[in-house]
Amino acid sequence: MKKILITGGAGFIGSHVVRRFVTTYPNYQIVNLDKLTYAGNLANLKDIEEAANYRFVKGDIVDANFINNLFEAENFDAVVHLAAESHVDRSITNPTEFVMTNVVGTVNLLNAAKNSWKGNYDQKRFYHVSTDEVYGTLGEGNEMFTEETSYDPHSPYSASKASSDHFVRAYHDTYGLDVVISNCSNNYGSYHFPEKLIPLSINNIKHNKPIPIYGKGENVRDWLWVVDHARAIDVIFHNAKSGSTYNIGGHNEWKNIDLIKVLCKIMDEKLGRKEGTSEKLITYVTDRAGHDLRYAIDATKLKRDLGWEPSLQFEEGLEKTVDWYLENEEWLNNVTSGNYQHYYEEQYADR
Repeated sequence: MKKILITGGAGFIGSHVVRRFVTTYPNYQIVNLDKLTYAGNLANLKDIEEAANYRFVKGDIVDANFINNLFEAENFDAVVHLAAESHVDRSITNPTEFVMTNVVGTVNLLNAAKNSWKGNYDQKRFYHVSTDEVYGTLGEGNEMFTEETSYDPHSPYSASKASSDHFVRAYHDTYGLDVVISNCSNNYGSYHFPEKLIPLSINNIKHNKPIPIYGKGENVRDWLWVVDHARAIDVIFHNAKSGSTYNIGGHNEWKNIDLIKVLCKIMDEKLGRKEGTSEKLITYVTDRAGHDLRYAIDATKLKRDLGWEPSLQFEEGLEKTVDWYLENEEWLNNVTSGNYQHYYEEQYADR
């Protein structure tokens, strides 16, 4: 039985990846390692937490001794590394925390994998999940990020992820470690912590609170349904050549303001409000420092090499996302109130 370590598996994207691997590959033993910071929520995995091939471990990837001991005890066959600080605003306030988790934590995992596998990388793999923000910003034309685009990070968050990408490649080039990297566009979907644009706006609309929009709302993002992202990670993990990089995008470019207006329309319809009601909540706020204008992913290589492409157009995925948040009011209330942080003690204390 192959044993796979998935880091950051209690987070938004990580929980979808854990769920996919646990349910799709019953012959894999999945170990979910998460520090359970504010963005980690084990309730995201409530539906699979009793699965025979799943186990949760609480721990910090910055703690090198802990990581080394974990690898020695578990003898992992592969790592899918998603653990990261990811909120740009928080990186501006506290960049050192992002350096520690995203850079030092990644190097700790690389060292542990290298030492554990002792140069025998047959059937071993280190998969590093990254972001399109490492590429910097695009203009308003038709240019898109490809796997050959030069790195040009503009925020402490993107700089920390760019550094971690470089370390992963360096361990492949220097030590021969079997690695793959993927850089994804903005994710959306269920279990998204409501500090990010879409879940924050859904929650604020529901409670008739202002919807904050940076600047004039003209920043453009490519949106990727998180379930499609988990499917792409599955495909890349199992089929990509060692040392390769793949961009994962949703082929859904939207200006923030246009996205929010569509979201307002969907919410008005779902909540039985008069059309236009929620748009009145839009509030323009001072733009974020170093706010990149446009991101756009060219995922042609992933489709050509491995046959992956997104399954949903954005409007369909957005409606599914709204439905999930409206149907899972308890989850959202527990997150916004902070009660979710007690889930570990309540459910795992005696395990």
